[in-house]
Amino acid sequence: MTVPEILSLADSIRTGNRRALARGITLAESTRPDHRAQANTLLDLLLPHAGNSIRIGITGVPGVGKSTFIETFGSHVISQGHRLAVLAVDPTSRKSGGSILGDKTRMEELARNESAFIRPSPAGETLGGVARRTREALLLCESAGFDVIFVETVGVGQSETAVADMTDMFLLLLLPGGGDELQGLKRGIVEMADMVLVNKDDGDLADAAQRAASEYSGALHLLGAGTPDWPVPVATCSALTGKGIAEAWQWVETFRTTMAPNGQIAARRAAQSREWMWSEIREGLMATLKSSPGVAAHLPELEAEVSAGRITPAAAARGLLEAFLKHE
Repeated sequence: MTVPEILSLADSIRTGNRRALARGITLAESTRPDHRAQANTLLDLLLPHAGNSIRIGITGVPGVGKSTFIETFGSHVISQGHRLAVLAVDPTSRKSGGSILGDKTRMEELARNESAFIRPSPAGETLGGVARRTREALLLCESAGFDVIFVETVGVGQSETAVADMTDMFLLLLLPGGGDELQGLKRGIVEMADMVLVNKDDGDLADAAQRAASEYSGALHLLGAGTPDWPVPVATCSALTGKGIAEAWQWVETFRTTMAPNGQIAARRAAQSREWMWSEIREGLMATLKSSPGVAAHLPELEAEVSAGRITPAAAARGLLEAFLKHE
């Protein structure tokens, strides 16, 4: 892609052209060196036009109904006059490298809405299951005029930390399991939450959902707030009937009006940008290390030695680093 073509693509994204946005995200997700250079140029052009959204990370235990919740919640957000982008990071097929879940097929109504943009991205090999370029996709969506961004995790554990590190608010969806379920949750995930919603507050589960919300509220009071000056709200909702959905969005708006004026959202984003920089440095160093002729010459032998138990992984790592430094 030539520089004029990149400039044209940037202009199209800024006008809200969804096809151009999809093309830009595809470029950002590419691992080809020439594509990476083009993506960097595109991002440099669009960065001044990004940042004007509320970024919400959404995670939940298996079976909680994340996709149904996102469709119902997202439809309400759009009804309030917003434009919504959903970046749903799917588990990756080891065979093809593609997305397994296919979020557009799970959010049919939202996918047809002109004010919504859904981008399922395969998680790849990135730690935690979060696509490495999700941050860049987020900036591209903002520059296209989407003022609410949902980032859905694959729910595999460490992905929650990665999503919390790129969003303003972290929403945890739970089932009406009460204290028994709380015992099975990682404390760190609960502590990251800025809002907790117990889904499926309908039918036979309505009473259980209310009890669970009460128990979660008590547990969170003991754990303490993850965000200063923000007591974590715990509420119930039903993605199926829409119960509690409008109230959940009101909590999001309250969070923004509370955190933005005192500089906490800006401080959080600044910290996230620094972490993003170091993440890119780590990725870049690993790529450079693996492509080094000195490392390539020693890697098969050292891997075999480690596999056979004749050398410790730490010693092998030191050997590779020494070989790398000698050739640089």
